[in-house]
Formats: sequence, structure tokens, C-alpha cells
Amino acid sequence: MTTLAQVFGSAGLLTQRLAGFSHRASQQAMAQAIARAIESRETLVCEAGTGTGKTFAYLVPAILSGRKVLISTGTRNLQDQLFHRDLPQVRDALGVPVRAALLKGRANYLCRHRLALALEDPARHDPQLRAQLRQVQDWSKTTRRGDVAELALPEDAQVWPAVTSTSDNCLGQTCGQWQDCHLAAARREAQAADLVVVNHHLFCADLALKDEGFGEILPGADCFILDEAHQLPEVAAGFFGVLVSARQVLDLARDTELEYRHEAGDAPELPERAAGLRRAAQDLRLCLGEGDRRGPWQDLICDPEPVRALDALVRRVQSLAQGLQALQGRGKGLDACLGRAHELATRLALLTAPVAADQVRWFEVQGRGLRLHQTPLEVAAVFRQQFERQRCAWVFTSATLAVGDSFAHFASQLGIEGATTARWDSPFDYARQALWFVPRGLPEPADPGYNAAVLDLACELVGYSQGRAFLLFTSHRALREVADGLAGRIPFPILVQGSAPRGELLRRFRDLGNAVLLGTASFWEGVDVPGEALSCVIIDRLPFASPGDPVLAARIEALRRRGGNPFAEFQLPQAVIALKQGAGRLIRGGSDRGVLVVCDPRLLRRSYGHTFLASLPPMARTRERERVRAFFGVASAPPPGPTAAADQ
Repeated sequence: MTTLAQVFGSAGLLTQRLAGFSHRASQQAMAQAIARAIESRETLVCEAGTGTGKTFAYLVPAILSGRKVLISTGTRNLQDQLFHRDLPQVRDALGVPVRAALLKGRANYLCRHRLALALEDPARHDPQLRAQLRQVQDWSKTTRRGDVAELALPEDAQVWPAVTSTSDNCLGQTCGQWQDCHLAAARREAQAADLVVVNHHLFCADLALKDEGFGEILPGADCFILDEAHQLPEVAAGFFGVLVSARQVLDLARDTELEYRHEAGDAPELPERAAGLRRAAQDLRLCLGEGDRRGPWQDLICDPEPVRALDALVRRVQSLAQGLQALQGRGKGLDACLGRAHELATRLALLTAPVAADQVRWFEVQGRGLRLHQTPLEVAAVFRQQFERQRCAWVFTSATLAVGDSFAHFASQLGIEGATTARWDSPFDYARQALWFVPRGLPEPADPGYNAAVLDLACELVGYSQGRAFLLFTSHRALREVADGLAGRIPFPILVQGSAPRGELLRRFRDLGNAVLLGTASFWEGVDVPGEALSCVIIDRLPFASPGDPVLAARIEALRRRGGNPFAEFQLPQAVIALKQGAGRLIRGGSDRGVLVVCDPRLLRRSYGHTFLASLPPMARTRERERVRAFFGVASAPPPGPTAAADQ
């Protein structure tokens, strides 16, 4: 039997068969820890610094174990990368036959039934949408897997909701296209595979179904490996609550009208009921005003106008259900719409009933969209139940799980008890490759002039780095203010989140080689720009979540009621993890060099600053601009100064 030493050793299989692979002791140690967890069916919580090679560290023992393994990643992009690039490399190097399957959520697969409906819908007269529909129609004739990632259309293209299904509108085995269903085929492949690659959204969606007794999407496994595991608590919370969205309502109204034409053209009152439902959803959205925001439920129900609009929506859903009930049995499509109307009525009833103490109710508006939420304050009990139900190996890993040396915060969020924990530092030479700069003289973030001060500093620093910089913000307002101020002040291309799709912005950033990219939350993690294109990461504030966020506010209040310390137990650990993620964008390879800038003076002025300092890589630290200039070779290095610690 092949041993891990034979695989990862300096003369091992990976070194022999993969160009550019080199032995890393930390990678081999991580693989050994995971192999032990799989063999003994234990729980392992482990952090592996950037450059450890954690993907290979878990793929190798997973394949060699001979067990059924499910691997979950944080995003679909990472999922595709693991399945299409990393897994084939490892499998070929090991020479071990393994049946692998890629399984995504239903929105990632073409639905032939919905494509047929969309092509017949006269309401879809938008020229761009019609052109996209023709592209999808042509592709549908040749695709084998039906994975929408195969087609060169943006992820947010307006055609996708029209030609993919949701759990609400899927007809299941009653669908006339069931035998050719891409989603059903992907699920069958997953059931038969030795190794299945999913993402956290699908994993948590299935856990939510299992919690209700119906989870059959994901195959049972002997081992679950969850990469980018720091994302799990927030992703899971979204699946164990209640959601009603304007899109759900509008889709139901539109699908009812489409199915009516096919199956019940002699019932003219049905499209009238559907149109009434559509107007009710639009009226509720209009009541909440313009601008994107998240707000507590109290903000919605304290105003009589939204309350009346919500009541009207409830009545319109009931009216549509009654109309569909009268036509039950006339067709599969209409019967499916009836089931959706009943489910929507149930969710609205839950959202208008008294809320439980362990839940928070809130709303969010974005563009024309509206979402009404009821979210659990914690998901530990759900995961604890799953651990007890499925006695197998669980491996949770990420580059950012620990606060200092402790995994207590992460473990408590998921109800993990008695786990083995381990940390492996990054193999990169941070003391040589990176400089951490906390500038002098900046005001407190609450000061009205703070963003202007950050702007002035950024203009200076990107001059030293010749562009090649990320500016990461904790709020869209600060991003917009600095972005507006940068225009005309720096001679480098400026890329701003929201001006183009995320993937397009990153491609342009890499290709330009001297750009400055400004982003908020989505650019703090999951972004990999190795090499000289990124040499400076500027973080405007310590990434504490906004206390005005309705979910955070409810969690803080719940901790207070229990006699806890919300700041120490939740807000600070969350901010530390977020800062580690942002800082992790800088050094992505052994030859990278760069400066990390944390503008926020609270890092050194507040007692909690040491918690951040203890959690970040061991970079040289400075407060002097001259050292930054010298690092970039703008000026000759200053005379020898105090040590990094004293330089703070």
C-alpha cells in the first residue's frame, strides 16, 4: 500500500510526476493528520497557512483511504478548480482508480422544461434576453452535463433564472424531461462515486432537508472534508431559516401564466389572479423605498403602508392557491404551481407569526429585489445533531479558523466538541517577503475626515507601488468616496467593484499589471493574484461587522441576555478572521513581495489590537513611510532603525 511518505517525500510520487511540486513538511504533516482522522472516524479542525498546499494534503489521504469521501468548497469557482485541475493531477500521480463526481446546486444546471417554456413566452421580448435564449438553445443541443459554467455567459445574465430550476418550480419525477434531466444525472453520478465534490451552499441546503427528514441530494459518506470552513456558519444560517423573495413570487406568477396557456386556457380568471399576485409583490417592494439596505423587521411593521402591502401579498397568494386548487389535475405544471403557492403561503404565515427568541426576522432590498428573512441566531445545535446522526470522519480546514492559537470560536459556532486541532504556519518567508505598515497620524475611523485621510494615504502608497494594489473596504460608502477621489489623482487604471463582474475585474487587474482595484467583502477572500500584479494591499478599517446589521444586532442582544460578552465572544473573533482573509491576498507565492497597510489606528491604540497582531503572519512591521518607500525601491533604505517590535 502506498504511504504518505512515498507520496509527499522529497523524492516521492508527487515530486516525480508533477512539474514544479516540492516537498513541504507542513503539507505532509497535514495529510497524515487527515489520514488519521479518516481512519479513526474522528473530527479534525485544522488551519493551514497560505502556501501549505492544503488541497493536495486532503485529496491524497481521501483517495488512498478507499472510503466514500465528500469534499465541500467555499465557492463554485474553487469547486470547479478542485475537480477539473487538482483532482486529476493527484489521481494521475497516484495511479489509483477513483470514481469522482462534481455536484452543484440545481441553479447550475440547464432545465430543459424551463427552457421550452421560456422560448414560448411572448413576454420575453427584450432583445438581449432573446439573444441569450438562442445561445442557450444552441448549447442545449450539444451539452452532456448541462452545467451552465460551460457557456460563456456572465453568472448574472438575465437568462439563467429563466432556464434553470429552483426547489420551488422543479416538477421532479413528474416532469416530461425527467429521463434527460441534467440535475438528476449529476445526482446519480454522485450516488455512484467514491469521491464527490460539492460546495457549501449545496452541502448546507441538503443538511437543511435532512433536518426535515427529506435530505437525499448528497450521498452518505464515510468522511466529510470541508475546505474554507470559516464560511460554514454564515452559509448554514441562511438555509435553516425562512425566506420569501420577490423573485419567488414573480416566478410563481409568471409560471402560472405559462402553464395556464398549455393546460387550462379555458380558465381566464387564473391569469388575472397571477397578475394580482405580481402587482402585490411589486407594491410591497415600492413601499420600502429606493436604495439597497438590510433592516430589522420592526422597521417594516412600524409603518402601516408596508404592513398593508404585506397583508395584500398574503391574500393574493391565497387567491392564486384557490384558483389553482379549482384546476387540480388539469396538468403537471399547474399542479406544481399549486404546491408552490401552498408552500409560499406557509412561509408567509411563519413570517407573520410571533418570532421565536432564537430567531431574528429581517428584510433586505437590492435594486428591484426584496427578500424577507427569518434566520436562526446560531446553527450549533443543527450541526451537533448531524455529528451524532452520522458517525464518520469530519475534517474542517481553512487558512483562517484560529484566533491566535485558539479554535474555540469556530468550534462553538458549529457545535464541535472534542475535536483534534492543529495549525501549520505558512512556509513563506514573511519577514523577508512582506512589510506590515500602520501609518502614523490618521484620525479615528469615526472622524468625519477619516475617508479623506485614507484617500490621501492611498494616493501616496500606490505611487510607491506603481499601482499593483488592492484597496479593501468595510463599507460601500467608504469605497465610493475614495473611488471618486482617486480619479484624476493617480496615473494608474482604477477598477471599482460593481463596474463589471467580479471575474472580469480580476482578469483585467492581472492583465493590466499596474491597476488599482477597490472592493468590499467579496474581494477580501477567494481572490488569488500571485506575482507582481499585486504588491500592496490597503485595508481601510478593522473589519468589524456593522452593529446596525439586523442579524448581528440580534446575536449581540442574545449574548447579552445570556450574560456573555458579545464583543469578546463574537464581534472580535469574526473581525480577526476577516482581517486574516484580507491580509492573505498579499503573498500568494514564494517569490511574491508586498506591503500590507492597515490604516485603522485602533490596531495599536486599543487593548484588543494584540488579538489581531497575534493572528497575522510574522511580517516585519513599521509605522514609517520611509521604510515603505525603501521596500519598493523608491528611495535608498534609511539607516538601521529599531527592531520590528519596537518600530510599532
